[in-house]
Amino acid sequence: MPLKNFIKSICLSLALITPLSMSTTANAAELIKKSSPHSVKQTIDNLEAAVKKAGATVFARVNHAAGAKKVGLTLRPTEMLMFGNPKLGTPAMNLAQSAGLDLPLRVVAFEDKDGKVHIAYHAPSTLSKNHGIPSDAKVLAKMTGALNKLTNAAIKK
Repeated sequence: MPLKNFIKSICLSLALITPLSMSTTANAAELIKKSSPHSVKQTIDNLEAAVKKAGATVFARVNHAAGAKKVGLTLRPTEMLMFGNPKLGTPAMNLAQSAGLDLPLRVVAFEDKDGKVHIAYHAPSTLSKNHGIPSDAKVLAKMTGALNKLTNAAIKK
């Protein structure tokens, strides 16, 4: 009988752990990362210029490293740009108002431990998974294209 209970316990543990590990893998795949040949500051400057040129609005620029320094901590260069366009955000929120939690869009640029600079952002498909926006919604395809174009402009040599 103890062996039977042990086996049940192992099976239950696997049943609980497997979905969690799959979820982590799926979420990691939804994070888009690109390398930048520029500094963090220059990468975000380039992104900000591309966003403005595209007619979108920059809502915030956050220098996380500067914030860390203010409280006596250190952080490698890390900056985030929050931006959006109501022509894309509004239709997404009309499909699911909770998407406002993840809009406007955000892109972070950071320097890794090896001194290489990267940018990262969540794939717009996460709006479908997190807020129930239909995965085939045209607005998600438009956001995906816009983010790709803007981030490519930010890292262009």
